Amino acid sequence: MNPGQLVLVTLQNPREKFWGVLLALTPAGASLRGVDLQSLDDFTQLVKAGEATMPGMVFFPMHRVQRIEVDARTGELPSLGDQFSAKTGITVSKFFQEPQ
Repeated sequence: MNPGQLVLVTLQNPREKFWGVLLALTPAGASLRGVDLQSLDDFTQLVKAGEATMPGMVFFPMHRVQRIEVDARTGELPSLGDQFSAKTGITVSKFFQEPQ
């Protein structure tokens, strides 16, 4: 895993999933800029509607991180990033870049 990659992080206690760009991965934990997976559809609709919204910047301590996987196309199934771009018309790399 390298900074800048789109990832899906599965967390425990409580169980949740977070999708976004990996900012840093250290023994202390993982830093990301992204969105809770449960709110991704609502977030995508806000972006599509042109609402002023930004992905959150979060840190998850390593004891909560259960799994990190790269967000990539699986055969015919598009990645979450592909789905986001198709629904919003905005490339994921542009959307997740650092705010100016």
